[in-house]
Amino acid sequence: MVEPRIAVAVVTMGNRPAEVDALLESVAKQDLAPARIVIVGNGCRLPEFAHRLALPGEVTVVEESENLGCPGGRNVALARLREFGDIDVVVELDDDGLLVDAGVLSRVRELYAADPRLGIVGFRIADEHGETQRRHVPRAGAADPMRGGYVTGFLGGGHALSMTMLAQTGDWPAAFFFAHEETDLAWRAADAGWHILYAPELLLQHPKTSPARHAIYYRVTARNRVWLVRRRLPLPLIPVHLGVWVLVTLLRTRSAGGLRAWFGGFVEGLREPAGERRPMRWRTVWRLTRLGRPPVI
Repeated sequence: MVEPRIAVAVVTMGNRPAEVDALLESVAKQDLAPARIVIVGNGCRLPEFAHRLALPGEVTVVEESENLGCPGGRNVALARLREFGDIDVVVELDDDGLLVDAGVLSRVRELYAADPRLGIVGFRIADEHGETQRRHVPRAGAADPMRGGYVTGFLGGGHALSMTMLAQTGDWPAAFFFAHEETDLAWRAADAGWHILYAPELLLQHPKTSPARHAIYYRVTARNRVWLVRRRLPLPLIPVHLGVWVLVTLLRTRSAGGLRAWFGGFVEGLREPAGERRPMRWRTVWRLTRLGRPPVI
C-alpha cells in the first residue's frame, strides 16, 4: 500500500489573523506532518505567517494583489503545489476552521491509500458545541451528520482532493468567485468515475455562520446556479433544476431585496457566458440519483 504525500492549503483575506494562527497551530499538532503547507493571501500581504509559527514541512506563502474569490485562491495554491510535483493529496481548510483532533491528516492518508479511485473526501463541519448545521450535511433530507459513506457533494470548508483527480477533471471554477464551486467540481469528479466520500470522523470545527452574511450572496448564488447547470447538466434537466430552485427560493427567501438580487443574478447567469459546456453523462445522473441526490435538487 503506497502512502500518499499530503499537503495543506489555506486561503485567507488577512482579516482573521488570530483564527489563521489557531488553525495553523492545529495543523502543527497533527500526528502526521504535512509534506507542504501553502498559505495564500487573497488580495492581501501575509509576511508574518512564514516566520511566526513553527510549522512542519515546507511552508510557502503566496500573496495575490487582488481577491480572486474562494475557488480562484485555491487554484493559486494548487498551481504552486504542482510546481513542487511531489504531492498526491491536498487538504484545503477554511481560514476560520480548526482541526480539533490530532489524527485528521493521518486518517486522510489512510483513506486515500485504501482506495485508488477516491477523488474527494468531505469533512464534517461542526461548531464549538459540536452542532452541524443542516446545510453542512451532504445528503438530501433530514440526514444524520454522523452517517458517513459515498455522497454526491462535499463541503468547501474542509475537504481533501486527489491531485491525480484534479489533473483529469480540472481545478476549481475560478469565475464562480463564491457559491456552487464545490458542486461544479463534484459533478465533474463523479462524471469521471471518482468517488466522493463523506467522512464524519474528520472534524473541522467552524463557527456557525449564514452564507447570506456575504453582501453578494443572493446575486452570485443565483448566477452561479445558472452557470452550473448550463455547464454540467444534460439539456432536458436544465429547466427542471432551475424550476425547482426558483420555487425553493420563493419559499425560503423572506427579504424582498434578497429576491430582487437573486432574480437579477438569475438573469445574469442566463445572459453571461457560463464557460465550457461539458454535460455529465446520463449514467452519472443515475449514479447521483442512486446516491440519494439527483442533480435537479
